[in-house]
Amino acid sequence: MRTRYTDIPAYITKDGSAIRELMHPSLHGNHRQSLAEATVEPGARTQLHRHAVTEELYHVTAGSGIMTLGNDRFKVGAGDTVLIPPGTPHRIEATGAEPLRILCCCSPAYSHEDTELLEGV
Repeated sequence: MRTRYTDIPAYITKDGSAIRELMHPSLHGNHRQSLAEATVEPGARTQLHRHAVTEELYHVTAGSGIMTLGNDRFKVGAGDTVLIPPGTPHRIEATGAEPLRILCCCSPAYSHEDTELLEGV
């Protein structure tokens, strides 16, 4: 199976980021993980959320930002990779002049049902 970036439309996820599902079981036939590109516009951030089951890897490919991971906050930029264990509250904010672009690998694959929004909690 092969996908092409230009053929994949973006959509807005529950946390507020624009996502392109580069490879997802519901669309492409893979089974245990998903790979997507998230885009967060300059000055914007995702909503604080967590996933009960899913482990995520964020790999920043462009831009810069601030990652909130549990009780920690730290700067991220192109080339950085962040592990987000299941159950860990997280969000990311784009702080640079260009959009923040992140490859997101989820295992098991991303699902809206496994996303719990925590804003206002």
